[in-house]
Amino acid sequence: MLRIYTDGSCEGNPGKGGWAALILGDDAPRTLSGAEGRTTNNRMEQTAAIKGLEATPEGAQVTVYSDSRYLVATMTRNWKRRVNLDLWEQLDDLAASRRVRWREVRAHVGHPENEFVNALAQWQAGIVREKPVLEHYARAGAASAGEKSPSPDEKGSARLTHLDEQGRARMVEVGGKPETEREAVARGSIVMRPETLALIRQGGVEKGDVLATARLAGVMGAKQTPQLIPLCHPIPLTHVDVDFAFDESRSAIDITATARATARTGVEMEAMTAVTVAALTIYDMAKAADRAMRIEAVRLVRKSGGRSGDIVLE
Repeated sequence: MLRIYTDGSCEGNPGKGGWAALILGDDAPRTLSGAEGRTTNNRMEQTAAIKGLEATPEGAQVTVYSDSRYLVATMTRNWKRRVNLDLWEQLDDLAASRRVRWREVRAHVGHPENEFVNALAQWQAGIVREKPVLEHYARAGAASAGEKSPSPDEKGSARLTHLDEQGRARMVEVGGKPETEREAVARGSIVMRPETLALIRQGGVEKGDVLATARLAGVMGAKQTPQLIPLCHPIPLTHVDVDFAFDESRSAIDITATARATARTGVEMEAMTAVTVAALTIYDMAKAADRAMRIEAVRLVRKSGGRSGDIVLE
């Protein structure tokens, strides 16, 4: 049994992209990766799976792990293939000559192999500067599997700062921290029927301009974050921006929110709240046409400022 962990990344969509695959079996781990000058995230996800499968012998029993629901669902549940038909054909041919199982893994929850191929794909795409080292992720995986982890005193980030010594919820004291420029970028998606996506794009929703309303709602949601999340500090936001992108292949609207402030604490929650409220507003505006819409994958993708410095997750 061989296991292949794959991931793709793209700086912009389209933009410079990278892909990575990690092959695990009886022999030593094998790492494959590459880059393309102008591509899309979906093509990189597919390419990673193709390159990984190509590196295995015909007839092999293989499990492919990917955090791309689109890739896994297309190969297992026959999701529609509207673009990248050349890559889907290659995947079909490779899968037909092997015994392949497809498994979706959740991204950015500490899964060491997935985190490694994600970082390697980002490095190939030029999103991160330092090439990741597999051994670092292997050690992290061993620790999560049962090795002794650092205590809170040895590893300050292990402590849940919103709990006091008795385990009671509290607001973190930030009065002694310096004010610095903070920025956070969050993303999420709302998936719908193709007919609903076309209706929104064409401005045919009876309630009005869906994206204009959702953009305003996202900005307002970011400003109201302390009223929605009990232990968030009120922050004087200097900028909130909400952008939308149509993804026809997934029948989805991707939402990106950026929040900035000069403050003593970060603006991650404000950025994620903006994405969530914008997605909920899209749902509310279009639910008469499609009550099966799904809000998915709201997450932080990068932040800067403060003691922790720059963190790039995608």
